[in-house]
Amino acid sequence: MIITLTANPSIDRTVALAEPLERGAVHRTQAATSDPGGKGVNVARVVANAGASTIALLPGNEDDPLLKALREIGIGHRTVPSPGTARINLTITEPDGTTTKINQAGTPLPHDVRARLAQHLHQLGAGAAWVVLAGSLPPGVPDDWYADLIRSLRDLSVRVAVDTSDDPLRALALRLDDSAPHLMKPNAEELAQLTGFDAELLEQSAAQGDPTLAATASRVLIDKGVEAVLATLGAAGAVLVTRTGAWYATPPPIVPRSTVGAGDSSLAGYLLAHLEGADPPGCLRRAVAYGAAAAALPGTALPAPRHLNLDAVTVTALASDPQSKEASNV
Repeated sequence: MIITLTANPSIDRTVALAEPLERGAVHRTQAATSDPGGKGVNVARVVANAGASTIALLPGNEDDPLLKALREIGIGHRTVPSPGTARINLTITEPDGTTTKINQAGTPLPHDVRARLAQHLHQLGAGAAWVVLAGSLPPGVPDDWYADLIRSLRDLSVRVAVDTSDDPLRALALRLDDSAPHLMKPNAEELAQLTGFDAELLEQSAAQGDPTLAATASRVLIDKGVEAVLATLGAAGAVLVTRTGAWYATPPPIVPRSTVGAGDSSLAGYLLAHLEGADPPGCLRRAVAYGAAAAALPGTALPAPRHLNLDAVTVTALASDPQSKEASNV
């Protein structure tokens, strides 16, 4: 069982353009979709697509369009009543796969709602293999709430994965000594926020065939107590670093259509492989296959096992304590 917490869920609306986006111009959409979203909800959707057990925990009311959408697609969920409705996030995709996102901040989450969410999370986590804390935090929620939740789950046998960014990510980084999750899944920009490395250089070096800089940056988090770091590097693939090794995987060739949900799909792929007992290279292979499959799908569509091309993912072992000459320039 995989439990996901999405404190700031959304309805994700995607419009696909037939031509490149031009600021100030009038465009007509080629296609438009609307799906339940938020990073944790996306992870739950991918897990459910694979036939595995999952429950999405989130704030919301019965008449919220988001919850109606979850019911329609059969995603198991548990909710805590809260003010307002889910935010609306807009994504614009261009023919070459370029993606522009415009996200609302979300509805403030009162203290009593947060407390009930934390209580449900602890109850659900007691019978789960993984708990996923994912996405942004809505207005009014302390930046270090994820760190508090991780500490509250320590008396359980459940493993915890985190995928967030900006202030919540920085706040968690400050508390890794006592609140380190089992798995962190940063992209290049988030890995840079955590470690001080240059985000563009992390992706560029991997795209040029040298993933050691990303592995070195990931090792910083391992040294602070995180068990595994899955660093996704866009079209360049991903790096997985654990306490015992490091690996790099390149994705299969695809025609990119939308990057929406690609990182969430990568995380779900890793967790699904881990549930099946795969070793770290096997978990990385599944993560990259899922991320590539998501990027090849239109709009907010998320992949199922039939979309994967596992045999086309190449996994390479790196030095167990990777170093990079570029690291001295950071």
